[in-house]
Amino acid sequence: MSIDVTQFHGVFFEESFEGLDIMETGLLSMSQGEIDDDTVNGIFRAAHSIKGGAGTFGFSHISEFTHGLETLLDQIRNGEREATHEVIETLLSAVDTLREMLTAVQNSSDVDEEKVAQVSHALEKILDAAVAETGMNVEDTSVPDSDESDTTETNTQQQSWLIHFKPLPHLLQTGNEPIRMFRELAELGELAVNVNDEELPPFTDLDPEICYFSWELTLTGEMDEAEINEVFEWVDGDCELTIERLQENEASDSPELLQEQQSHDKPEVVEAVSQPMATDLASIAGDAPSKTPIKNDVAPKKKTVSSDASTASIRVGTDKVDSLVNLVGELVITQSMLGQIGDNFDVSMLPQLIDGLEQLERNTRELQESIMRIRMLPISFVFNRFPRLVHDMTSKLGKQVELVLTGEQTELDKTVMEKIGDPLVHLVRNSLDHGLETPEKRLAANKSETGVLKLNAYHQGGNIVIEISDDGAGLNEEKILQKAIEKGLVEPNESLSPEKIHELIFLPGFSTADQVSDLSGRGVGMDVVRKNINSLGGAVEVKSESGIGSTFTIRLPLTLAIMDGQIIQVADQRYIIPLISIIESVEVDISKVKKVTGKGELYKIRDEYVPLIRLRHVFNLDGGIEDLEHGLLVIVDCEDYKIGLFVDELLAQQQVVIKSLETNFRKVKGLAGATILGDGTVALILDIAGVMAMHKEPSIIKQTSLKSVV
Repeated sequence: MSIDVTQFHGVFFEESFEGLDIMETGLLSMSQGEIDDDTVNGIFRAAHSIKGGAGTFGFSHISEFTHGLETLLDQIRNGEREATHEVIETLLSAVDTLREMLTAVQNSSDVDEEKVAQVSHALEKILDAAVAETGMNVEDTSVPDSDESDTTETNTQQQSWLIHFKPLPHLLQTGNEPIRMFRELAELGELAVNVNDEELPPFTDLDPEICYFSWELTLTGEMDEAEINEVFEWVDGDCELTIERLQENEASDSPELLQEQQSHDKPEVVEAVSQPMATDLASIAGDAPSKTPIKNDVAPKKKTVSSDASTASIRVGTDKVDSLVNLVGELVITQSMLGQIGDNFDVSMLPQLIDGLEQLERNTRELQESIMRIRMLPISFVFNRFPRLVHDMTSKLGKQVELVLTGEQTELDKTVMEKIGDPLVHLVRNSLDHGLETPEKRLAANKSETGVLKLNAYHQGGNIVIEISDDGAGLNEEKILQKAIEKGLVEPNESLSPEKIHELIFLPGFSTADQVSDLSGRGVGMDVVRKNINSLGGAVEVKSESGIGSTFTIRLPLTLAIMDGQIIQVADQRYIIPLISIIESVEVDISKVKKVTGKGELYKIRDEYVPLIRLRHVFNLDGGIEDLEHGLLVIVDCEDYKIGLFVDELLAQQQVVIKSLETNFRKVKGLAGATILGDGTVALILDIAGVMAMHKEPSIIKQTSLKSVV
């Protein structure tokens, strides 16, 4: 039977990348002196799983590279080597390289072979040094690799093992192939295999994806039980497995026992398999459904690089799925009840109908919440990248930084999480590069040598808040203000509050850095950070105090799929304004409206003027209210500026399901999407920044100047 193993590539890559994260986290903790058996074993298991999976799927270059990595880890695990700084740094480089190799295979792109060779050489150099110093046989400490055939010397005595291996029926459906395990066993010693096909059904009832066989294997050689267990580690939970050590007389009798079984039982006895294997072990399976060997090299053909595979799947806890199934059951019952009422409806059944509709509403709301929970993942998926980032940057910068992560279990929509990663990285790099001082400067400022960088996430008012704070030098307000004056952004005699000065760093191209750094630049790219966060419907603000430190606070919606919106009426159209953008709504006081030639209208609200935007002009609508006194002004936040949207009327507030215009129609300026209201009509969702951009168009300003009646 031949199985298309490419269908399992996605799971392999997903699990491998998770394994790399485990390895990286463990190595970083080891670099901080936290070396314990659990950590080392966890790193080793992850490496071993990646090697085994790569070998299974034919990615031999990954398997070979991981072998050296695994060997080094095994020496540390066995106490044969110290986890020195050099060793850990080399292992971290190997993890990076392995990640790049996996990504290259996943995307069918080329890998940096020179870098792979350099890291492999570094691993070999460390291993060779061990041999030279201690005479240690490096290969003795590694888990036998399927691609190796030479026998190594061990201290293990010659012994025989009887292995009962009965796969569960679904084993083949998980992409596992017994033949490969037998091949790996054969490399441990002399292997005899007896296949039991008693459960094989008649040909007409045969399901080629079901495993009907079980095996009894006799393995003789210099191995221990742990090595045998490692071969079956990949199918743990998918089989029944017993491993018994045979006494010397039993081992010697084993061939006769096998012969006896061959003569009395149906199971076919296969000849002992010597090492190296001379024949294809496919024959071991006797009358297996197919004797077609699985090709070792299954590297996919070159193809167009696909989108980020991390967006292709999501792991969901079974509790969430169970909850969803229960709610769907409730919904079906409610639908059935309403159906019966509809078939026999009369006025006396009105209370039942109302109860049924209320139950339907309740079920629908709970179903919505449960589905939203499925997309929610702990923000630790984003936070986990920062220990490595801090480790690398502090090494380059010569700084000492303690990273404190809190609120890692705070859940956030997967789509939002994928898009917030880069802005967070930018802010963290800025704090490390420009915020936190060197040990010398910190000591001179009566601070501890080690700075503290905190990342905290928590829910607040239906949003998620992420804080990035440091106890560094804080923003240099004098320098920021001077740079703003030089760029003509601020008048020389203008007085700005500290908050306004801090906001200047978010202006495009604004930077106070004396030199361009390859690590970061507070001010360089901060406009992109704000723009990306705003595109998610969120906002970012900064608080800083000289000598004390800085805190960047990001507020984000929990999800991009559903939002709270304010329905407004403009002429004969209804629009949705994201509720998170609305600051307040006011009745217009004509005395506070000011016309500016070439700029349109401004409205004075308390001590500041905000642009007044007439939506009917922006969207060129006929009808509607022109007289400002008869409408309302909705003050909204637009990229940290306030603007006033003039509308005819405020209608209801409700949660709306966002439908993409780009997917279903095309991108339309000033609109972020659409939704369907309760009466079945379509309402368009405003893109505040887009509306502002449209308002600045000369034709719109001219139209406002001509038609506006103040």
